[in-house]
Amino acid sequence: MFHDRFPTWARARGLSRGLAVLLVLAMAPVLATDTRPLAFPGAQGAAAHTPGGRGGKIVRVTTLAADGPGSFKEAVSTKGPRIVVFEVGGVIDLGMKELRIDEPFLTIAGQTAPHPGVTIIKGGLTIATHDVVIRHLRIRPGDGGLPKRSGDIDAITTVRGAHDVIVDHCSLTWATDENLSASSTRFHGENEAEWMANASRRITYSNNIVAEGLANSIHAKGEHSKGSLIHDHVNDVLIVGNLYAHNYERSPLFKGGARGQVINNLIYNPGQRAIHYNLIAEEWLGHPYSKGQMVVRGNVMRAGRSTEPLAFLMIGGSGDLDLYAQDNLVVDRIGNQSIQETGSYTTAPVKLNRVKTAPALPFGVALLPSAQVQDAVIENVGATPWNRDLIDRRIVADVIEGRGEIIDSQEQVGGYPQYREARKPFVESEWNLDVMEPKSGSYPRGEPLR
Repeated sequence: MFHDRFPTWARARGLSRGLAVLLVLAMAPVLATDTRPLAFPGAQGAAAHTPGGRGGKIVRVTTLAADGPGSFKEAVSTKGPRIVVFEVGGVIDLGMKELRIDEPFLTIAGQTAPHPGVTIIKGGLTIATHDVVIRHLRIRPGDGGLPKRSGDIDAITTVRGAHDVIVDHCSLTWATDENLSASSTRFHGENEAEWMANASRRITYSNNIVAEGLANSIHAKGEHSKGSLIHDHVNDVLIVGNLYAHNYERSPLFKGGARGQVINNLIYNPGQRAIHYNLIAEEWLGHPYSKGQMVVRGNVMRAGRSTEPLAFLMIGGSGDLDLYAQDNLVVDRIGNQSIQETGSYTTAPVKLNRVKTAPALPFGVALLPSAQVQDAVIENVGATPWNRDLIDRRIVADVIEGRGEIIDSQEQVGGYPQYREARKPFVESEWNLDVMEPKSGSYPRGEPLR
């Protein structure tokens, strides 16, 4: 989609909007055949070519301690381009704190950890920088045993100014705010172009398990089982190939002026809403409304035990929205199917423009028909899908068999994992360091968890 970030650079060069558009169109063939290296094989979206930490120092995580020498916190806080690898596997307890990533050019390669991989509990990651690639981590904040309405934690979120970020093949559960979000400060700057340029942008969330957001838990607002919030003015967002399971709503939610594509996701057992757009007028007082843009293609929603009567795609609030929706499969609890091309929307003062021509697919995306989405997602989703942990196995099995429900605490589904610590040296010669894939072409399998 062509959107209002282009006038920012056009004005800086004294170009008119019309000339900017012509330049972008002239560049289109070049962009379509972009030969820059991918972040990793199969990377998709506007962030697909981020270098992450490529070419930087190898930083080894050698302890499961929350901080100190050899810790994950020390590794991500290191300055300069860096690739974080793991010589230890097990559980890292952050003590109900969020870990903020401020230094750019970072690759977190959870796939390097020895079996059972890396699981972060009682905390989450906040990305406040650019060019970050995170793969094959499990992050499970949970309530930490804290009193009701005493705080909230996202599993992963970006904040204002973050850009060129990929979160791929991660397992994100039990957050007490959103499991996976992209945020902004809504009106940072003087006009819409600056609001867009200063929000999180060029974000790809691909092949993740986003599940079991805690409902009546420790969030100050009460019920807060949420999948993904794409905040006001966040743009160039791609949400592709993810499993959203047992989240009451926001699978995902785009807020006012947000722009992106939601493609080939499997949404199981949502509560009152699945995909949602909403510009909240009360939050925009004194500001002109920005137009949102959503492309919703080839997704599957299956009802479950916690699903209320709902719309697959609900559009509410105020402002204008450009929507292209096509081939979205909705299945109720007894197997009745319908294909929703344009979704459902409210009678709120929304000016809905139903886009007739399919927008270009984001870089690297091969659109699947909705009939193929469930099997493709189940096979490929989450951290180390070739060797899932017990929690991911349970979630995936429940999706396949139509079980499970929205929960209030991790204790309802067995509590925090207690995996034994494992150690294995990271051998650089065994890995293609440019993309952090094993040279052998396959990942090693550990002993099954019990």
